[in-house]
Amino acid sequence: MKPQTLTVGFVALARTTFDIELAQRVAEQARASLQAAGFLLTGPETLVTNLEETEVAAQQLAQSPPDLLLAFQATFADSTMLADLAARVDAPLLLWAVPEALTGERLRLNSLCGINLGAFALKRRGLSYEYSYAPPDDAGVVEKVRVLAQAGQLRHLLRSARIGRVGENPDGFEPCALNEPALKALLGVEIVQLTLEEVFARVRAMKPDAVDATLTTLRQRIDDLETLDQQALRGTLATYLTLREIATQLNLDGLAVRCWPQFFTELGCAACGAMSMLSDEQVPCSCEADINGNITQLLLQWLSGEPAFGTDMVSFDIEADTAVFWHCGLAPLSMADPTVRPRGTVHSNRKLPFLMEFPLKPGRVTLARLTDAGSGHGLRLVVGGGEMLRAPRSFSGTSGVIRFDEPARNVLDTIMGEGLDHHICLTYGDHLAPLLKLAGMLALPVLYLGKS
Repeated sequence: MKPQTLTVGFVALARTTFDIELAQRVAEQARASLQAAGFLLTGPETLVTNLEETEVAAQQLAQSPPDLLLAFQATFADSTMLADLAARVDAPLLLWAVPEALTGERLRLNSLCGINLGAFALKRRGLSYEYSYAPPDDAGVVEKVRVLAQAGQLRHLLRSARIGRVGENPDGFEPCALNEPALKALLGVEIVQLTLEEVFARVRAMKPDAVDATLTTLRQRIDDLETLDQQALRGTLATYLTLREIATQLNLDGLAVRCWPQFFTELGCAACGAMSMLSDEQVPCSCEADINGNITQLLLQWLSGEPAFGTDMVSFDIEADTAVFWHCGLAPLSMADPTVRPRGTVHSNRKLPFLMEFPLKPGRVTLARLTDAGSGHGLRLVVGGGEMLRAPRSFSGTSGVIRFDEPARNVLDTIMGEGLDHHICLTYGDHLAPLLKLAGMLALPVLYLGKS
């Protein structure tokens, strides 16, 4: 799923004893600046000046909650309207007050005092908010609205997310274990359990014509397919078609798949290539039935509008200040370095196809991981960033060389000192700000890679 248009519930609060004409103009300026930035505004287009009007606006907004509720303090008003909005509308809240000229004459708006009074009431009620104090066309406020709305949208999407879990995590792979009650309570994510046996049965029953068509299309993007065991290759492609069909039928946003050893030993092929293809189509797939990784991939995909990749950290070069991310052959094709033609290959240990083989493209990346690592912490969000460097493949399969924002030694110390998961997730671009806002909304503690 690609990011949807960000929706802002815009409510301009005012009191009629102040300069209503000026209040209307500044509210219209704020609305125009947000609409020009691409936001979809909901809520009343006129000033809200009493509690009755506020209740009507709140009822309408509550029926389809926006990604962000923006209370624009067009003039001073008492706290009753703001408190009513905040209590009724399930969305993060931004209070926006505007400065006015120091004329030595009448105080025409008294906007700042309005959000000050409102903040007191909200804090007393245990309600969260953020604020801005800036002109109605301020670019910084527009960016703040974007970040908060992105985080609010992520929170909404999580509450309706459905992830398929195929099989169970392997013994000894504790980071991939499922804590369904915690995920449901905190995030709202629903887990749909599937067995390997039912998936294998559907793979074996996949129509040969569908596999043929997929193979024809894939040959346009991947080299060396003809060198692979064709029966095993077709098994991977049938797996891709089956998992895609299941995701559509069950309305799944992602899939966490027990990929080994059963795919090799019982189905005679690798699942890696199938999961790479699905992730590339923005149905993120994680291996080893890694549910927390899959949720993180979803978050990153929703933010970037591009595929996300769950990977191992397999090497650190402290002197070069770099590290290597690698996973069998699981990375989405769109992450391939455009100067290198991807090729098909076999699993390095099991010697069966089909896997992708290419180095990751250079560019800015955001790193994240939902984790329950450590003792007594509960769920936390691990975050970081860095630059993926143009480099040859470090190992067979898909891999990339990264330079973190923090020193590589510090990142490794964080991973080992905190006992973090062996998987980390990445997507291209800088998306740290909305991730941090989301963590705040969910009361998730944040752990920065490489920072003490």
